[in-house]
Amino acid sequence: MATPLEHFLVRAEALLQRVEAILPQAPREPDWKLGHAYRWRKRAGGVSHLQAVTHVSRIALDDLHNIAPQKLAIEQNTRQFVQGRPANNVLLTGARGTGKSSLIKACLNQFADDGLRLIEVDKADLAELPDIVDLVAGRPERFIIFCDDLSFEEGESGYKALKVALDGSISAQSNNVLIYATSNRRHLMPERMSDNATYTHDEDGDLHPGETVEEKISLSERFGLWLSFYAFKQDDYLNIVGHWLRSFGCTDAQVAEARGDALRWALSRGSRSGRVAWQFAKDYAGKLPDGSAA
Repeated sequence: MATPLEHFLVRAEALLQRVEAILPQAPREPDWKLGHAYRWRKRAGGVSHLQAVTHVSRIALDDLHNIAPQKLAIEQNTRQFVQGRPANNVLLTGARGTGKSSLIKACLNQFADDGLRLIEVDKADLAELPDIVDLVAGRPERFIIFCDDLSFEEGESGYKALKVALDGSISAQSNNVLIYATSNRRHLMPERMSDNATYTHDEDGDLHPGETVEEKISLSERFGLWLSFYAFKQDDYLNIVGHWLRSFGCTDAQVAEARGDALRWALSRGSRSGRVAWQFAKDYAGKLPDGSAA
């Protein structure tokens, strides 16, 4: 028969197990040999972890056309980073489909053998950036935290978390971590005509609208390198179409024949972008008779 002490210890152990089950758990390190790219994910119960990406986009820097200055700038910045030299966080903004996200993926493929790793983080999980940085801070690899299609509405928690992670915490940013973000908004926050007012008559209005404007641009200013992307001209668009068609095995004659269809495709989409060019090339090459694009 169990003694009172043994009975107490059994109950205490059961209580500790229940308490541990509801306490937040520290993120576990993944198997770093599984790949070069990871996603930050939440399991059931709210426990976050790094999930290896087994099928990474194979896009290369040479696949990206008509953005030479942007490509040169981010390639140089990333090279400095993997070599352990000073480098900047990067904000890529501008027209949709012009290669912002693809450029970051291409940088990973370019420098993966040099120790570069990519961690994709959704906007909803930005509040956990300190946990991610702590998880990788002691690693020998160099990590880019990738935030795609980033924009915020007023009051979102991720805004301040990213602002602090970039430059605002009492702790210094880890020297093996940079943040690369893409956005269609240069200032990442919605801007209104009222922000430019010098004063307001609204009883509950902002007495210092200039300070409101400063707050809205303060996040983007914490990125050391800004890269802007613009809509492509017609010849630029057709050049990209030709590149992708040739990558699918089309001949120069087939590329020339596809020009009219490519322009009509762009007109139907209301955009001449690299993404639209890629989508057209897949559609056009895929419809060719077997062997005619080889």
